Amino acid sequence: MKRSEKAVPAGLAYEESPEFLATLFAGCPRNDFQVRLWNGSTWGASSQPRFTLELKHPAALRLMLLAPSELALGEAYIFDDFDIVGDIEAAFDVADYLLAQEHSLWRALGLWERLRKRRGQAQTGAQVLAFRGALHSRERDQQAIRYHYDLPGEFYALWLDRLMVYSCAYFQAPDADLDSAQEHKLDYLCRKLRLRPGERLLDIGCGWGALVRHAAAHYGAQAVGITLSQAQAESGQQRLRESGLEGRCRVELADYRDLDRAQQFDKIVSVGMFEHVGEAFLGMYFRRAWDILRPGGVFLNHGIAYSATYRRRGPSFTDRYVFPDGELVPISASLRAAELSGFEVRDVECLREHYALTLHHWVRRLEAHAREARQITDDVTYRIWRLYMAGASHAFRSGRLSLYQTLLAKPVQGRSGLPLTREDWYRHQGS
Repeated sequence: MKRSEKAVPAGLAYEESPEFLATLFAGCPRNDFQVRLWNGSTWGASSQPRFTLELKHPAALRLMLLAPSELALGEAYIFDDFDIVGDIEAAFDVADYLLAQEHSLWRALGLWERLRKRRGQAQTGAQVLAFRGALHSRERDQQAIRYHYDLPGEFYALWLDRLMVYSCAYFQAPDADLDSAQEHKLDYLCRKLRLRPGERLLDIGCGWGALVRHAAAHYGAQAVGITLSQAQAESGQQRLRESGLEGRCRVELADYRDLDRAQQFDKIVSVGMFEHVGEAFLGMYFRRAWDILRPGGVFLNHGIAYSATYRRRGPSFTDRYVFPDGELVPISASLRAAELSGFEVRDVECLREHYALTLHHWVRRLEAHAREARQITDDVTYRIWRLYMAGASHAFRSGRLSLYQTLLAKPVQGRSGLPLTREDWYRHQGS
């Protein structure tokens, strides 16, 4: 992937001056970073900066800031107009500051006209993804899912845990390792579902099948996982064969909308798939889960939500380069859709801090394997994923994103069949 056009206009002397950078970052809440210009000169923290913003050529600031948006900054980074050396997560505080500046302030400071001068040929960015079909149609959803998840499995293996769980982990302590935190998450999901031997479990959006394997091996469930990713389905089936669990669980290539209503499940779980459904289709999503869930069963929905008070400025880098057609909604919207579909909301738990920790691990592990990641994919792909995961970690830490596990019940004449307390969730079960 590369820019379809990349013209670099000539530099201007003012951009090389400490005064310009001092004016640009005057109100920034952070002062522990450094800027290194293309000519080797530096500005900012001189001793142990948390990160260094490396501007690669004289046009870098104009590409980043002439029409400031999340997408503009992201594209300037992935196409190497600038680099971030050091703690990339810390850099997002500075990005927030730059994106929050009103153009009227920039004009008052004299920066607007300066950035406009000799701006050069417009950048068109990478080619726009051209998916076929209507938004969230079966055909288009499959294309969007495969765009993200059908990268080589070796790439994901560089930074995921040993079980290949690509969703929020569950940390019993801030310094817990990623492998144990992901195992705790799998077990916590099974305990929330109160799985029993012989029960039929459906995992919607099962990834590489870690949860269905755990549910079968440790809880005796008859588990079925479905995914729209051909690569994940094939890898998941291979992992089942290697674990000797083929007769007790399976992974299939399927769309949740195509599940036969005659297939009834005792329990349903969905982990990290909900973000791909689309707000207009939430009712369909929950109704289909309701239809295939046996009376007295429960559905555990685990998904990311936007804060209801957050307002993004400009186009989204993640929507364009990471999760095309993905849609996040506030938790209130998903709860309303679930209730209108017949479900009773029994429990809602926020795991926001857990996802920030998970993403921090993923970023550090990806950075530690940067050379291998570039060999498996390419430099732009490595940069996209480094930026996306660091930005997501920042979004969870700041509270603009959150992660909720919602337990939904399908009562029988008002009887949920559930215990009066959650005590059993916190007692270790399974072998």
